[in-house]
This record gives sequence, structure tokens and C-alpha cells, in this order.
Amino acid sequence: MAVRTWKRRLIWLAAVAIVTAIAALGLYRYAQSWAPARETYPMQGVELSADQGTVEWPTLKARGVDFAYLRATSGEDGRDPAFPQHWQDAEAAGIGRGAVHVYNLCRTGHDQATNFIATVPREQNALPPAIEFAFQGNCAARPSRDALVKEIETLVEMIEAHAGKNAILHISPDFEDSYRLATAIDRNLWLSREFLPPAYGGRPWVMWQASAMRQIEGIDGPVNWNVIRA
Repeated sequence: MAVRTWKRRLIWLAAVAIVTAIAALGLYRYAQSWAPARETYPMQGVELSADQGTVEWPTLKARGVDFAYLRATSGEDGRDPAFPQHWQDAEAAGIGRGAVHVYNLCRTGHDQATNFIATVPREQNALPPAIEFAFQGNCAARPSRDALVKEIETLVEMIEAHAGKNAILHISPDFEDSYRLATAIDRNLWLSREFLPPAYGGRPWVMWQASAMRQIEGIDGPVNWNVIRA
């Protein structure tokens, strides 16, 4: 009798495990295809770098990608090898494009701006330049807030003079928690939170990175999916 009871329990546990696995797989696939409603956020797009490999730009356009932010530079000498081709191909496909600089706490704002200016073409129809702030594994420096803000102000001034338009600040939650840049530098905010609108920064955001899991035809693998506040 006890043996039969244990067999029933094992069968029940196996069934529960199978159902749980199926449900988890279904949720994961849903997350990969999820994007905020177009009715609320009509303008939606991607953030790309060389990490995404080959990109089929006409396919992205057909699948509803309105804009693409392209990683261009990082620090004082980092340059994304795919940027020149991405920049050209996005325009050819009719997709709005903007350039991203990844900030490095171990380098001066002046040197980082010089790298960006030497890499990114000045074009009237480009989207505002974006500066990304997140803690990087290759830099352990943690300057004071005042010192950092001073360096960023130099970077922003130089980049904006080159681009001819104001920059947008792409700030990660932990970076904002440490330095409160959103209240220190009066520029439009690009904030991040998976599936739910961001609640940090202390003022309204303009762009939201809504998912880092989105999979869309035309890109091999997951990509950051972003929307613009209407």
C-alpha cells in the first residue's frame, strides 16, 4: 500500500514539474516577443552594437522598428567596429538613427568627447546623441558626485557642439542611485526597467528601455527594445 502511495506521489510530482516547465517556457517566449502597446507608445526601436552580429535592416523596418540607437564609442578610445556600417544601413532602410557613447569613469570627459567627435558624423537628420551611464567592469574608480558632474558637463558641452542638438542621458538604475545625475544635469532621460515604466530619476523620462530580452526578425539574438514617450 505504501509503495502504491509513493508511486502516485512521484507521478503527481512529475506531472507538476512538467506543467511548471511548460508554463515557464511559455512565459519566456512571451517575454521575448513582448513590447509596450503601440497605442501608448507609437515610436519604438532598438539599441544595437557589434554584439548583435549581422543586422537585416529592411526586415527591421518591416517589423516596426522606427529608430535605432547605435553604439559608437566608449571611453577615450573604444570604437564599435559595426558602427560605420550600422549608421549607413539604418539610413538606407529609412530608420532614424542616433549614436551612443558609453561613459567610462576612469577617463576624462574631454578625452571621451574627442573620441565621439572623431567617430560620429555630424548630420542634421540624426537623432540626439546619447550618453550611457552604467558601472563598467573595466573601471573601479568611483569619483565624487561633484567631480563626476564636472566631467560630464564638459563631455555634454563638446558632444552637443558637434551634434548641433542636446544629448539624452541613458542612466542605469544603480548608477542613478549612486550619483543622482538626473537632477544634476538638465537633459532628457532614457531610463531602464524590464516590462514596467521606470520609476526612478525624479522627473519624467523621454525614452524607456522596456526590455533587454526582445527577439525580432532581422537580428540574431535578444536586443534592447526602447520606446519614446508620446
